[in-house]
Amino acid sequence: MKIDEIRELTDEELAAELLRLRRHLFDVRAQAVTEKLEDPTLITKAKRDIARILTEQKQRQIAAGKVLRDSTVHGRSV
Repeated sequence: MKIDEIRELTDEELAAELLRLRRHLFDVRAQAVTEKLEDPTLITKAKRDIARILTEQKQRQIAAGKVLRDSTVHGRSV
């Protein structure tokens, strides 16, 4: 999935697509374990698509000002 396609999706569509891709990644990994996976690049492609969607969701949160600054770094107070 291209980034332009992802940017055209609504927030609800992004969430649905993320769920679909995570299920797909699970299925592809299961196929890889059982040695029924024909194209091993499917795992990498699914991971990258998931990362693209997560990045777009984060960018939208930042643009909307929904991201709260946490005063802790790695569990320690700053």
